[in-house]
Parts: sequence; structure tokens; C-alpha cells
Amino acid sequence: MNRIETAFATAAAQSRAAFIGYLPAGFPSLEGFTRDALTILEFADALEIGLPYSDPLGDGPTIQKAGEKALENGMTVLGTFAAAKALRAKSDKALFVMTYYNPILATGEAEFVAGAVAAGVDGLILPDLPPDEADTLIPIATAAGLKLTFLLAPTSTQDRIDLVTASSTGFVYAVSVTGVTGARVGIPEEVPLMVQNIKASTSKPVAVGFGVSNFETAQAVARVADGVVVGSALVTAAQRGEGLRELCTEILAGCAK
Repeated sequence: MNRIETAFATAAAQSRAAFIGYLPAGFPSLEGFTRDALTILEFADALEIGLPYSDPLGDGPTIQKAGEKALENGMTVLGTFAAAKALRAKSDKALFVMTYYNPILATGEAEFVAGAVAAGVDGLILPDLPPDEADTLIPIATAAGLKLTFLLAPTSTQDRIDLVTASSTGFVYAVSVTGVTGARVGIPEEVPLMVQNIKASTSKPVAVGFGVSNFETAQAVARVADGVVVGSALVTAAQRGEGLRELCTEILAGCAK
């Protein structure tokens, strides 16, 4: 099994959903990212390393501001790969780079994929690139052994579900809301049906993100999905400089089936 398969298999063997954390590279500082990412990986099965971008259309205020801070700290594409490589030297858990397509296009698809693989990254999560627009990226990533994850939303049609599940090679990422990232007090009531519809189209793991922030929201997702993605709440704890370990403990407990 590759690291992504291992992450979900390990969680399933422990009767829980996989805990997937998120933190932007270079946030809260260049050194602080490695420290906080390793703390998250003590509890999480996988980590999404956010590649800071100046126009993050899918992100709410918390991650937008964190990305701005990371850019101010001098984070770049190459810096993100260096941050991933530093984590890979200390952890064997699955690592993803979550990135908008523009940095990939600006770098060059082949060069970007090669840089990610060299850094020990297992996959890319692509929030603004649909698979029907990834006809050149998909074969490059496939040849390099880099997994790709595309996103689905509550508004996705059955045709779109079928396309995304067929094209995703890491896991399938289901967005819980028709909106941007951010901690929320509850998970929308349509999430169970959305996950059910996705699972009817694939045997690949399905993870749900956007809005998970505590035990209760993690538990609501874990009841129906294979993975729980947590971003803004972890970013907030990292920014405060306290409570990160406690939050990770709480989220992991909420991942129990």
C-alpha cells in the first residue's frame, strides 16, 4: 500500500475515520510551520500542506489571512516543497500539497510534479481544477506516481460525481458547504446524503472538509465518511500559539465511528 492507502486503512482498522489536517506552508513562521505540522502529524493520519496563493477563491478569512502571512514570510512554490521535504525526513505519514492551479501553470506542470515527488509528497489536492480541465496534468502525475484529488460539492450532479470519483487517484474530497473554508458550529444536514451518493459511485475513500472544527463536527462527519479534514480550526490554534495539541486530541476522538 502507498501512504495514502495506509492512512485510511490504519484508521479503518481502528474503527474511526482518518484525520486529515491542514496547515499553510510558512505559517505561522518558516520554523513554526515545521513545529506545528509535526504536532498535527502526531495525531493526524495525513497532512495537507497549503501552498500560499494570493487569490485563494475557495478559502475563508482564516486561511486567507494565514496565506497572506506565509507569503509575507517569503513562502514560494520551492519553499513549500522544501517544507514538505523537511516533514518527510521526520514523518512517514501521507503528505499532500493543496494548491490552486495557477502556481502549477506558472511553474510548469511537469516541473511542479517533479518537485512535489522529489520532496516526498504523495498527492495534490486541487480545489479549482476540475478533472475535465486536467487532461495534461493527469498523465504527468500518473507517470510520476503522484496522486490527484479533485473536489465535489453538495451541488455536484451525478455526472460530475462520476467524473470526479473516476479521476481522483488519492481520495475523493467532498466539500460540506456551497461556500468557502472556515470553522462552523455544525455540519449541513445534506452531507450524509451527499457522501452516500458519492460512495455509490466509487470504492475510493471519501473525506469531508470545510467546517470541521471540534469533537461534534468531526463526529458528524466520521459517522458517514472515511476521512475528516480540518483546516481553519488548526490554523487558528497555530496562530494563537497554544491549544494545538489539545485540539488535535479532541478532533481525533471525534473521528471514532
